[in-house]
Amino acid sequence: MDQQNNRKPRIVIVGGGFAGLQLAKKLKKAPVDILMLDKHNYHTFQPLLYQVAMGAIPADSIAFPIRRIFTYQDNFSFNMANVEKINPEKNTVTTNIGDVHYDYLVIATGSNTNFFGNEQIQHCAMPMKNMPEALNLRGLILQHLEKALVTSDKDEKDALMTFVVVGGGPTGVELSGALGEMRQLILQKDYHGLSKHDMKVYLVEGKDRLLAAMSEGASKKAKQFLAGNDVMIYNSVHVESYDGLTLKIDDGMMIKTRNVFWAAGVMGEVPQGITNATMVRGSRIQTDEINRIKGYQNIFAIGDVAAIISDEYPNGHPGVAPVAIQQGAWLAKNLVHLINAEPTKPFKYYDKGTLATIGRNKAVADIGKLHFQGFFAWLLWGFVHIMSLAGFSNKTSVFLTWAINYFTRNSDNRLIVRSFNRKTGTVDPEK
Repeated sequence: MDQQNNRKPRIVIVGGGFAGLQLAKKLKKAPVDILMLDKHNYHTFQPLLYQVAMGAIPADSIAFPIRRIFTYQDNFSFNMANVEKINPEKNTVTTNIGDVHYDYLVIATGSNTNFFGNEQIQHCAMPMKNMPEALNLRGLILQHLEKALVTSDKDEKDALMTFVVVGGGPTGVELSGALGEMRQLILQKDYHGLSKHDMKVYLVEGKDRLLAAMSEGASKKAKQFLAGNDVMIYNSVHVESYDGLTLKIDDGMMIKTRNVFWAAGVMGEVPQGITNATMVRGSRIQTDEINRIKGYQNIFAIGDVAAIISDEYPNGHPGVAPVAIQQGAWLAKNLVHLINAEPTKPFKYYDKGTLATIGRNKAVADIGKLHFQGFFAWLLWGFVHIMSLAGFSNKTSVFLTWAINYFTRNSDNRLIVRSFNRKTGTVDPEK
């Protein structure tokens, strides 16, 4: 601590995701001043974004004001700001609201969609990494169903009713499962004139199996669950191009579709100015064992944007919420150690397991040596996600919405309140 003016060290956290929030919470009693910067004034529970996109739950039920989370934490403050550049030589961060000084800087900016340099796909496909993108995706799905009801062009109707999800990880599997469920349970009930036989759902994955990070049994069961909802799965293939109508796959197949949802990869969202850092696979910042960015003394990175390279994790830890939460909590301890000139402790990840849902009563779970699927896994998935939401109101809202959806086999959240124009990539709010 600065003894000359008794000023507390200032820790600036860039990003209000799982990692940033956990870090700030664990520093509640530390002799520091915390400033969090984020371009949104709310925290998004990203694991349920696909349900917002499918109209299963309202958008505000998985978002929570960051300031509300820290109402009773006196050493915390928040500014809504876009971080434009980091200036390590000055210990400042340049933002749209001015320069911000730090003693310790923590980058917790998370990740964004990785289109692997394909600008055409980036322009034409739909990503789903944040709330606006989830709402855009929801608007596009519902608009295309409305158009399919009235068009007299059979080819256009087929394209409007064909949905392709690219990426067989948890997000891709959950999204394609929700589309398959919509096809089976909702389409004919709500859209008279459309048949479930009109709607096609494809899942395209580059690896030889789905949910590659989970067990072989979970992968096979997920594929079986999806096939049960008539989702057509293509493994070991890659998308070559998509121009807004024709999707080309490297095995020669072409699919006519107006709906391509991209869940095929992520990349770290790295602010400008970290020029001395080593970047590794997925545009992640390499850090040492305490999440300090190599080449810097007082700049750290945690969560999806960071990678601790080791023999056990040669590409860094998986980009999932439990890793981010644990890194945030661990770094809080190490920052206090550094301030007090005490030895630090290397980060160690404790894997509590992995869950993925494929629809109503269907999920897969890998918990240590336990591997199970079906209804119990689905209940566990729901419990874990509800308990992980920020705020009692959000927990209650999601639980009640899920209960109503379960018994009615329908949802009240399929509202087109923001029409999305895919050609221009803009939103036109309903008047």
